[in-house]
Amino acid sequence: MSTGQTGSATSTSSSLSALVSTLVPVALLSGAFTLVFLILRRSQRRQYAPRTYLAGLRPEERSPDLPKGLFNWLGAFYRIPDSYVLNHHSLDGFLLLRFLKIAVVICFVGCLITWPVLFPINITGGAGGQQLALLSFANVDPMTENGGSGENPRYYAHTFVAWVFFTFIWIMITREHVYYINLRQAYLLSPLYSNRISSRTVIFNSVPDAYLEDERIRRMFGRDKVKNLWVATDCKKMEKLVEERDKVAYKLEAAEVKLIKLANDNRMKAMKKSGSHEEPLSHNMETTDEPGAAAAKWVPIKKRPTHRLKPIIGKKVDTINWCRTELERLIPEVEAEQAVHRAGNAKKVNSVFVEFYTQSEAQQAFQSVAHHQALHMSPRFIGVNPEEVIWKNLKIKWWERIIRNIATISFVCALVIFWSIPVAVVGAISNITYLTQKLPWLGFINKAPTVILGLITGLLPSVALAVLMALLPIILRLMAKIGGMPSLARVELRTQNFYFSFQVVQVFLVTTLSSAAAASVQKIIDNPASALNILATQLPLASNFYISFFILQGLTLSSGAVLQIVGLILFRVLGKILDKTPRKMYKRWISLSGLGWGTVFPVFTNMMVIAITYCTIAPLVLGFATIGLYLIYLAYRYNLLFVFNTNIDTKGLVYPRALQQTTTGIYLATFCMIGLFGISKAFGPLVLMVVFAIFQILYHISMNAAFDPLLAALPVSLNNEEETLLSVEAANTNGASTAIDGHQAEKRNGHNKITQEGPTSTNGTHNNLENGKDLSPLGPAPHKKPNFFSKWLHPEIYCDYPTLRRLVPREFADISYAPETERDAYYNPSVKSPTPLLWIPRDPMGISRQEVLHTARIIPITDEGAHFDDKGKISWNVEDRPPIYQEKIYY
Repeated sequence: MSTGQTGSATSTSSSLSALVSTLVPVALLSGAFTLVFLILRRSQRRQYAPRTYLAGLRPEERSPDLPKGLFNWLGAFYRIPDSYVLNHHSLDGFLLLRFLKIAVVICFVGCLITWPVLFPINITGGAGGQQLALLSFANVDPMTENGGSGENPRYYAHTFVAWVFFTFIWIMITREHVYYINLRQAYLLSPLYSNRISSRTVIFNSVPDAYLEDERIRRMFGRDKVKNLWVATDCKKMEKLVEERDKVAYKLEAAEVKLIKLANDNRMKAMKKSGSHEEPLSHNMETTDEPGAAAAKWVPIKKRPTHRLKPIIGKKVDTINWCRTELERLIPEVEAEQAVHRAGNAKKVNSVFVEFYTQSEAQQAFQSVAHHQALHMSPRFIGVNPEEVIWKNLKIKWWERIIRNIATISFVCALVIFWSIPVAVVGAISNITYLTQKLPWLGFINKAPTVILGLITGLLPSVALAVLMALLPIILRLMAKIGGMPSLARVELRTQNFYFSFQVVQVFLVTTLSSAAAASVQKIIDNPASALNILATQLPLASNFYISFFILQGLTLSSGAVLQIVGLILFRVLGKILDKTPRKMYKRWISLSGLGWGTVFPVFTNMMVIAITYCTIAPLVLGFATIGLYLIYLAYRYNLLFVFNTNIDTKGLVYPRALQQTTTGIYLATFCMIGLFGISKAFGPLVLMVVFAIFQILYHISMNAAFDPLLAALPVSLNNEEETLLSVEAANTNGASTAIDGHQAEKRNGHNKITQEGPTSTNGTHNNLENGKDLSPLGPAPHKKPNFFSKWLHPEIYCDYPTLRRLVPREFADISYAPETERDAYYNPSVKSPTPLLWIPRDPMGISRQEVLHTARIIPITDEGAHFDDKGKISWNVEDRPPIYQEKIYY
């Protein structure tokens, strides 16, 4: 046994106690979070089950109600299939759950493959490891069994186990690509999506000036194919005008509400003082033409809402009168400028939106090379929601896009590499004693009071580190936008790449290497020639950190995700402090949290990378990864079903990227083993792993060549496939319509309910069975039910397009558009922005009615739907749709 390894055994003797020390407090904290969630879930419905009832969601989008008990809801929750997220939430949400499930399966199967073989091999390895070190690669003595100088044959076990497990992962990644491609194709061709304007619209960037003409574009793609066309215009002035108009409008609304509330407070004080519960005589007063007459009876002129035109030194003006005057000027200016843009007389920028009559024609245009010159009319995108377009990026020229890409990617690479520097500075603050010894000029810090010193060394580093980590996603998204991405979905996809790079380098590699080096620094100093051997011994032992990492992530992240304590506090506290108008109250009530796919997926992908990398070096990590990822899956499953909404839709494109990024773990594990075998002079296993590494690279290249063309585009052959299936459905519908009328009627009644069999579905996948016969309009399944292994080995058969098509929404909702909506779909929001409707609460003094009378001459305003309660607080019926409600448009 080598000296380095003997030392390592001693140094790791506390690994088991460290594991217990981590597990116990984390488990207690997680248990407390979960208990609080179970209690609050019953009363705080808006926070923990808003998707079951919010009026802003269509009935088809809502989730079923769960029982109100502490635990009796769990059975109903488990009975809801994950496909419910696909049908009622989004494709991205469904694929996030699927990725977490696949991660759990890979880690669990990894346990089944590695533990029975490698645990006995490692335990009897003879290197003298103790506690958790007994189970790792480090406990295998590089020497042969008889103490000779040849390689230890035990390493062949690690080699062949790696072969088997890595092959399994490659098969899983391959079949998931097949599954994703067929599911996405079925989703994009479903009525829910294919009837949308975005599915038939292609965005062309870097369009030459000569092609910024309606007639030329129609001639290029075919006059009989192009339905609508929008040439992007320079809306800088337009956006500024609209922003100023809306700012003044909402300032007027806030001032009106403040005036009315102040009057109502004074009224209630007067009633309380007089001891009368009767309304004042002014309750029945008629509105007059004199502005402010009704309010003047309760609010002195000096108490009316005012503001300064410039901070501190500006003239003080009456806010209501000033806003009315400004709006009289701004509203006609905005309308005139909007008319210029609608007429096509504004300055054009080099991007064009082309809507085709059919999705097939749009796909043909998207997949074709539009211009004969390189980088012209490119890049092009299809399926972009107008609400996700980053309009200022549409004017970027092709050469500017190249420069922006180089600059932003270089910046992110530097950020990823050197992020350790600010983190190290923050960490150094926590050890202020050491700093003041090395840097005497900081000695004044030691003179601070004990309380202040405690804040500097304890609270300040934690807050600073939290701020740094919170800033990172913001910075990465900003870089993606500066890089020229034309839509928020594309920003998320680029952020996903950026953030994954950061996760692997900083969260995994830097932490692993620094952990191994820190544990060995003194030995390396004493014997520099043995540095490689010492690091080879310590690297597997660094897995102890990641065991704690998976415990922490699995327990605290999952329990914290369902509890959402910060969101609950912000909703309740900030709402009372900041929401002074009915509009703000309604906006906060109706707005649901969304997920930033670009920063959610990389966290879990990196966890997969860590688990795979350590699968043969320290197999115990796989067990904790399995448990941790499963708990996270349950937490996100609950939130996607009942809490989160989709703010940005990538149409599932985040999923294949996550699968590709998962292969990073396979490569890291492979090359790490090659390095460890080389240091241990195990040349036989080393050669075998090199050969397997070459095989993996070649297979990866072949897999990407096969799948890449299918990831984003719809093949032409699907049109014939869809027509055939539609004809079969039409025949089945005629024969089954009578049998399923009862179900359809029940569905139209509104809310979904949990039954003993699970939730009633609102799509064509509901099992309509009568006497054992399938009466669904979709007809019988295209394949006989296979056994487990056949289905797993042949996704191209059992996860093909006709099969997965049965999962996607068929009868979601009517996707239709008003003529003006379709006409204005891809105009800049400022061009089609209407004058906002102001919303103030109705009061018993008649003030709101008089304010409506006078303000309505300038801007639309209403006092319907909101009032003051008995305590003088603004109230509105959360079950009803307020006057400012706007129906969601499914672009």
